[in-house]
Amino acid sequence: MNLHRSLLIASVVALGACAGNSPTPSSSASTTAIDNQPDPTILLVPVRVEDPRLASGCWAQFYSKRDFQGDVATLVGPAQVQSLDKGTARQLKRDIDSVSVGPRATLEVYEHAMFKDRTVRFEANSREGGLVRKLGFGGRIEALRLSCL
Repeated sequence: MNLHRSLLIASVVALGACAGNSPTPSSSASTTAIDNQPDPTILLVPVRVEDPRLASGCWAQFYSKRDFQGDVATLVGPAQVQSLDKGTARQLKRDIDSVSVGPRATLEVYEHAMFKDRTVRFEANSREGGLVRKLGFGGRIEALRLSCL
């Protein structure tokens, strides 16, 4: 915890230093010299935020690219999600290309709304690095259900 606090303090100090070094505009219109100073540098320090609900093990993480790369979205269960329209369903499918399921969760994705028709189930502790291969149905996920064990 001290490491996280130190990183947070370091980032605040760095941002404060940048703000204090911002250039001031010249009040003289006759000044011909150009103020050749670098722009302030903003230092972004990664801060780890942990949700206590993740400790329950009932979660699924969705990655935007194959093999657990790209942007990550985490769904903490139990939860049910339905797409509002077919365009959203296609986009949801395009935005998810890998999935990792927590140790106390089961994920089911459905081709159609209302949790019906074709479904693919991901058991606890499962990981799928290429969702397109696994799904087998065409181009969309209209609903998903995350159940806790």
